[in-house]
Amino acid sequence: MKYQLALKQIERVTHDTYHLVFDRPEGFDFAAGQGVELALLKDGWGDKGRAFTPVTLPEEPTLDFVIKTYPAHHGVTEQIAAMKPGDKMTMDGPFGAISDQGSGVFIAGGAGVTPMIALLRKRLKDHGTLAGSTLVFANKTEGDIIWRDKFEAMEGLTTAFIVDEAGASVPQQRPDREYLNRFVTPDSRCYLCGPPPMMDAVRDALHDLGVTDAHIVEEEF
Repeated sequence: MKYQLALKQIERVTHDTYHLVFDRPEGFDFAAGQGVELALLKDGWGDKGRAFTPVTLPEEPTLDFVIKTYPAHHGVTEQIAAMKPGDKMTMDGPFGAISDQGSGVFIAGGAGVTPMIALLRKRLKDHGTLAGSTLVFANKTEGDIIWRDKFEAMEGLTTAFIVDEAGASVPQQRPDREYLNRFVTPDSRCYLCGPPPMMDAVRDALHDLGVTDAHIVEEEF
């Protein structure tokens, strides 16, 4: 079903990431971790929908998104960064296979952390703690880390931020087999979202560590 959204608020989160707030449309229901397709309601952009995941919970009154922009692409996210309160979008959905299946290791790359935000917020609300869960969050640079302070403040959550750049205050590291071995056992429930090459490499690493596909929660394409 298609809905129409009007932007209430937009604020910068990192140098290229924005937090957008919309009123939640009447009759729209979703589960934490599910995504939607958003398209700008303006000439030339209405057929250029892109998938994003709400970071709010289903019972909350607004629909919030944390969206990473790519100005060099001159595409949808560049247009989103220039939005002003009152600007409108259309929304289709929800869809997606990522859902809360218990505590575990949440492995994200870049903007792929947004489903993890929703899932971790849900688990924290439901249980009061995230004890037993770890977030492994990979980015190009330290300045790219979305929601770092909020993740670090989540009760019980172990955070492991890693980056490609040298000289940062967090490790220069890829989420490879040797690194993930610190957090993952064959019985771990592993949530995975990020750029496809990263997901392929991490999935292979998890298999090497004895984690079966039945224990990997990821989007189905």
